[in-house]
Amino acid sequence: MLDHLIRGATLVDGTGAPARTADVGIRGGLVAAVAAPGTVTEPARTAEDASGLVLCPGFVDPHTHYDAQLFWDPYATPSMNHGVTTVAGGNCGFTLAPLHPGRPEDADYTRRMMSKVEGMSLRALEDGVDWTWSGFGEYLDALEGRIAVNAGFMVGHCALRRHVMGADAVGGQPTAAQLDRMTALLHEAMDAGAWGLSTTQSSTHSDGDGAPVASRHARPDELIALARAVGDHEGTQLEAIVAGCLDRFTDAEIDLLVAMSAAAGRPLNWNVLTIDAAVPDRVPRQLAASERARRAGGRIVALTMPILTPMNMSLGSFCALNLIPGWGTVLGLPVPERIAELRDPAVRTEMLRRAGSPEAGVFRRLADFGRYVIGDTYSKENEGLTGRVVRDIAAERGQDPFACLVDICANDDLRTVLWPMPTDNDPASWALRAETWQHEDVMLGGSDAGAHLDRMCGAPYTTRFLGDCLRGRRLVPLEQAVRMLSDDPARLFGLRGRGRIEEGAYADLVLFDPERIDAGPATLVHDLPGGSPRLDARAVGIVSVRVNGVETVRDDEVTGAIPGRVLRSGRDTETVATR
Repeated sequence: MLDHLIRGATLVDGTGAPARTADVGIRGGLVAAVAAPGTVTEPARTAEDASGLVLCPGFVDPHTHYDAQLFWDPYATPSMNHGVTTVAGGNCGFTLAPLHPGRPEDADYTRRMMSKVEGMSLRALEDGVDWTWSGFGEYLDALEGRIAVNAGFMVGHCALRRHVMGADAVGGQPTAAQLDRMTALLHEAMDAGAWGLSTTQSSTHSDGDGAPVASRHARPDELIALARAVGDHEGTQLEAIVAGCLDRFTDAEIDLLVAMSAAAGRPLNWNVLTIDAAVPDRVPRQLAASERARRAGGRIVALTMPILTPMNMSLGSFCALNLIPGWGTVLGLPVPERIAELRDPAVRTEMLRRAGSPEAGVFRRLADFGRYVIGDTYSKENEGLTGRVVRDIAAERGQDPFACLVDICANDDLRTVLWPMPTDNDPASWALRAETWQHEDVMLGGSDAGAHLDRMCGAPYTTRFLGDCLRGRRLVPLEQAVRMLSDDPARLFGLRGRGRIEEGAYADLVLFDPERIDAGPATLVHDLPGGSPRLDARAVGIVSVRVNGVETVRDDEVTGAIPGRVLRSGRDTETVATR
């Protein structure tokens, strides 16, 4: 007997094949039948009529930071509401394990690092996670049986370094014995099911003390030695972030990424490829790494987002503005001193000069303050400004836009929420995106879901993209859009039995209304442990989400079921070789 039968759905199976009407039966967590309407004769415990609805595979988000959130939110909200049934975590070199059992202070260091570098609430990390594990396998075991989505995790280079080198991980170089121990720890993690190694060399990644995170101190020989270890295990991957991910790779960065992928014989993905027609040389430069990797026996895959994900800014708390060269010094001052500096015309002139310089890279796009929209305000002086564009306010006041913005923020003691309007929302940029998506080494993803919680909300990229494909720009047909969100990442990670709807595959399924599929606006909620805030967005048009055959979402409401699995390398993933 079938557990459930979905009748008469428009089936988009994830392969890119044309949509067709079909009945799909589920039994024991698997797809048991895919047949023409009315031809499934096996009885079913429950059934539903899906006429007019689209049934597709669950989406795979290749870049999240749900490593901590899954402990207090097993539903990985809002990702699961938007059809994501499998998440990849442990990215950017940051994981919660392994932790040295003899140094309990390492957990505190890790919490403060994650709070700083990934924008996670420190209170939530302290109150929502029990931190009782030591080895990576113990961390995975702590999640087993208590999550609603499927989840796989890379092991973070920073954690490996900290475990072996202690405080010397920041600033120091490992001895030969320490590198051997790091490699052994990585092997142990992959034996337990880690998907591979993630690392960062990005200049934007600093720990809770403001120092470059541990992996940034690693030299190429260390990184290549660890990458080589990844190649000894079935179903493993590499993920790496370097400074050039934000704008353009240097030759040395390309050399490093190519060498790592070739040494492992495994794909390496990086995040995130920014596509902007105003910077036409960026995409060719970034994809040059992929071309070189294939010649060297490796593969480098660029993740890119199919939507524009707004990220709010603030002059009062750490955000991307702090990463503009020269800005961190001013924005790191106590609030009264910061306001005084920002009110100084000479200081503002120098800040704008630095923000517009080549060294600012992709952060140059943040310097057009006339295009900022005022978000939440907190003072009587700023009443009525929410939702208004700074350029218009500055014109009314006869001010320079940056000076106007500073005055507004100063009235709120710098708590004002600021939303920069995207500079790349033009037809030429969208045309370039559609062209770039066709490249064999470009994949959709990079939501950062689970991180930067009060700054951005990238999780709804799946539903927003589908809505755009069906009723908006229509840059790709529905069948291709679904494949890009499901089968493409599943094949990159070598996921066994996921990414497609076919008999024998796991029943990770999304049922949605093509006339309504979309994402609502991001709104601030205070539902983290300790009442800390985060941005959330409702799913529109999602009728049902199933994970391993069990319904986890119905009409954008979580059912409470937790059928997700911790996906372990080798058992749940197969090797995607590059040579």
